Amino acid sequence: MILAQMASVLVALFALSSSADAFAVHRTELSSSSSSSSSSSSSSSSSRLRSTIESSSIDASTTIADVGHVTTKLVPPSKLAHHATSELFDTRVQKTYGRYPITFVSGSGSTLTDDTGKVYLDFVSGIATCALGHNNPELTKAVCDQMGRVHHVSNLYYTPQQGQLANWLCENSCADKAFFCNSGAEANEAAIKLARRHANNRGITDPVIITAEQSFHGRTLATVTATAQPKYHKGFTYGGEMVAGFRYTPYNDLDALRALVDEINVTPPEHASVGRKRGLAAIMLEPLQGEGGIKPGTREYFALARELADANGALLICDEVQVGMGRSGSLWGHEQLDVKPDVFTSAKALGGGVPIGAMMAAKSVSDTFGPGDHASTYGGNPLACAAGLAVAEYLSEHDVLSNVRARGEQLAVGLADIAGRYPTVLGETRGWGLLRGVVIKDDAGCTAAELVGDAMKEGLLLVAAGPSVVRFVPPLVVEESEVAEALVRFERAIATRVGTTP
Repeated sequence: MILAQMASVLVALFALSSSADAFAVHRTELSSSSSSSSSSSSSSSSSRLRSTIESSSIDASTTIADVGHVTTKLVPPSKLAHHATSELFDTRVQKTYGRYPITFVSGSGSTLTDDTGKVYLDFVSGIATCALGHNNPELTKAVCDQMGRVHHVSNLYYTPQQGQLANWLCENSCADKAFFCNSGAEANEAAIKLARRHANNRGITDPVIITAEQSFHGRTLATVTATAQPKYHKGFTYGGEMVAGFRYTPYNDLDALRALVDEINVTPPEHASVGRKRGLAAIMLEPLQGEGGIKPGTREYFALARELADANGALLICDEVQVGMGRSGSLWGHEQLDVKPDVFTSAKALGGGVPIGAMMAAKSVSDTFGPGDHASTYGGNPLACAAGLAVAEYLSEHDVLSNVRARGEQLAVGLADIAGRYPTVLGETRGWGLLRGVVIKDDAGCTAAELVGDAMKEGLLLVAAGPSVVRFVPPLVVEESEVAEALVRFERAIATRVGTTP
């Protein structure tokens, strides 16, 4: 009933508006008698509107904003009542994160400053995203300059920045062409779709993608299915199942990988009888598992994955979202393993903190997608690609990879030394470059998250990688003195936890 009444009001408003507009346009051309007639018509329309309102059960003082929640006047953010940031998050932001009670307001290089003025060493860098640190002048200038020209036009047209960034990525990798999107999950989603299309083109109706246990590939429905960690699947299944077409295998286990490929290549008889064909579409692996606990792949495992993919006409996909763009000490993590994938993905550090993702494909599969097969409205927009080009330029001109290797070794040695002094708390140190993790022992009396909280009190930002690994991912431009200070603060946090003096 209320919708019908609202419709009547809107129709009457439209009639009045149309009548008034017509009167305004023609009033200088009409005679006095015509003006009188038009005024009479306008008055009649006003009477009809009042009559419509009065004949309904809606009070005549009710505004359209009160009917069906149609907004007629916006309140600027600056005019809203002031609330503490944490209060706004509690009341207005969906609780998809467990946040530490800190509000950051500025940053510079490898440091962040909170709203109380306390300065922290940032060894999280936006979870391996702020490759050039905070407030990098070159990145800031590139983004501001691009905003002053054009920041988005869609992929219906050519934009120079997208072409230039694609060219740099391909010239510095085994890729032939790039597809741009907005995040790592979207890049991996594109890789999954490409693998399925490639398999379908080979007559496989039931394409299967193998991923590794304890992997992490994103939060979309397909990429979280590819993420072989049951805790991320809870509550998102249909009939107890996630997206079909994924199988899981232990990371770095050669025999298990061989056996799973052999199993996949056999189509169940009941499916074969109706013309279906199961087959391997891709093996999708992180060169170094990040969220799974900072576990590097072995050369033997990735060599076998390459061999099995080739033997079955399938693709080898490397998820480089966290380890790529220099974090391992080489531009791409798969270079550490001496393997060339058919497809690899990137995001995080690619834009230095400006959202951008990319899916790169080798020449043999770079034309698998045609127009309309996949797309992204924001993907590869001029603003994001300008940021990506600034990061690429800085990495190239400042020999950042040498710094990653040197500071990564400094961090690894320092963490091993601390572990030696606190053997009841810390275990193995592992990782590549500036993606390092240290294991918290089962009987340490604390979790990785709790130790991260302890380090935060010392002014050092770290991030857990699972329940038992503390992750160190500083900006790629972190300085020697900053790594040394981070190690001091980390040891102080452990000493406080165990009640000793460092």
